[in-house]
Amino acid sequence: MTHILITGANRGIGLGFVKKYIEKNAHVLCTTRDILGSKELLACKEEYPKNIEIFEIDLLKENAAVTLANFLKNRPIDILISNAGVGSSNQHFEAVSLKPWLNVLKVNLIAPLMITQAVIENVKKSSVKKIYFLSSQLGSIEDNKSGGMYIYRSSKTGLNQVVKSLSIDLKAYGITVVALHPGWVKTDMGGPNAPVSIDESVEGMIRVIDTTDIKDTGKFLNYDGRELPW
Repeated sequence: MTHILITGANRGIGLGFVKKYIEKNAHVLCTTRDILGSKELLACKEEYPKNIEIFEIDLLKENAAVTLANFLKNRPIDILISNAGVGSSNQHFEAVSLKPWLNVLKVNLIAPLMITQAVIENVKKSSVKKIYFLSSQLGSIEDNKSGGMYIYRSSKTGLNQVVKSLSIDLKAYGITVVALHPGWVKTDMGGPNAPVSIDESVEGMIRVIDTTDIKDTGKFLNYDGRELPW
């Protein structure tokens, strides 16, 4: 049985990953900020109690990563999917302010590295050894032709640098590290006009996860497998 850790698993793309992986009979450890508010995730656990564990964690809290590491102890993690992320309404140059920017950076940029740091020994214990970070094409410097979106763009550009450095630092351990763009997905964050469904995005990313290995470490890939510019 494959053991998968998914952050931000209570809704949207994260919940989509949970549903697809339990169909594959994987064991999924799901993190959420609010267990009681994660009704769909709880319903999945009720239906598949042997396949799902739920761990409540607030990524904005300083001890969050250590708490997760203590919970996992020596269990191997085959695949880490760092999915938890937030958007921002303060996207224009004149509207950018410090507090919302710092909050987005904490969740989208700092927390993914802290979580990885906390569970890396669990990943090393696996024979699969894969880590995937949900980034965004909006974090691509080369692709930025429209400007704006300072807070969200900067958080994902920073995350891409984290991915690139991790891919270099962890290659000696045989750990594959990849940044994934899920597409513009119809979620609470993506909005109703987004052209890609959750199922289409998640199914595509799982195909990418299944087919990538250490030779692909350090890449930035679209949900359909296409390589994206940094």
